[in-house]
Amino acid sequence: MLIVWPTTAVIAFLLGTMMLLRNRVNKLKVNQLLYRGKKSSSPNLQVFSFAVMKEATNNFPMNNRLGEGGYGPVYKGKLKNRQEIAVKRLSQTSKQGVEEFKNEVALTAKLQHVNLVRLLGFCTHVNLVRLLGFCTAKEEKMLIYEYMPNKSLDFCMFEPIARSMLQGENWVHIIEGVIQGLLCLQEYSRLTIIHQDMKASNILLDAEMRPKISYFGIARSFQKDENEGNTGKIVGTYGYVPPEYVKQGIYSRKYDVYSFGVILLQIISGKKCTHLYGATRSLNLLEYAYDNLWKAGKGTKFIDPSLDEPSLSCKLLRFMQVALLCVKEKWEERPIMLEISSMLTNETQVIPNPEVGKVR
Repeated sequence: MLIVWPTTAVIAFLLGTMMLLRNRVNKLKVNQLLYRGKKSSSPNLQVFSFAVMKEATNNFPMNNRLGEGGYGPVYKGKLKNRQEIAVKRLSQTSKQGVEEFKNEVALTAKLQHVNLVRLLGFCTHVNLVRLLGFCTAKEEKMLIYEYMPNKSLDFCMFEPIARSMLQGENWVHIIEGVIQGLLCLQEYSRLTIIHQDMKASNILLDAEMRPKISYFGIARSFQKDENEGNTGKIVGTYGYVPPEYVKQGIYSRKYDVYSFGVILLQIISGKKCTHLYGATRSLNLLEYAYDNLWKAGKGTKFIDPSLDEPSLSCKLLRFMQVALLCVKEKWEERPIMLEISSMLTNETQVIPNPEVGKVR
């Protein structure tokens, strides 16, 4: 006993010291990448010069601007190898954007480290938008992504002409792709990634209408033996943020499950989560779906008529039922993504009856 106890203590001390040093070294490497202009140590993440980005975007003209968010404007560009890119340029007035920029590059480095260990090609998963590289020259900070020609999911959901061009099976394909992207983040690596801003505008569509999850500026990473965390800094988008996060600052992988449930309800109904519904226009989308329709046995009335094809009616009702499970008020009662995938693909699996209660 006199020998075992000191040995165990020493091993524990050494392991703790090694982990602390590794974290400090990783943080130092990220800061070197961002602020000293060093080449990326990741084989899949390239450091671009400002001159290359200026040429690729034709000097950032307005007619090349794809959109703008809190981070700054996004431009379309083309590299010399003819590859089309999207360039997210940090606004000079954006304070939050600097931290999001650092977080996205650091998280990508972590994921690519996981790639090397697991040999899974994590960052090139078909349902994740690929970060190609970054630029930090001349006081500029830019993130360079693969270009997505079919815009975002919210555009296809809520722009009437775009929505009318998609059939029910197209939407099923999109839903399945989003699930695969979330499984990739939550299950298929040594890290658990919580996106924290899963919303329709952060799901982009490629040339073949495959959905790809984008923007990891406020994402968090967990070790596999961690289940939840707590924060006093609340971030995210209204309508997609779960109640336990708003009220108590609790975040877990069930955060993204909740957001996915909201997205799923919007897809099958064609309705926005930011609007009010019902006879008195006093119900949010979740309350309208559950209290006003599902509990009354009128779930079919929630489904967008343009999707109500005979071959899909039962499947869409299953989607609605699973979506309501995803937005249950108590996060512990929500399914994990593996269970969601199983429920939506296995038509013989019995799905629990949702009891959502009030969610605001």
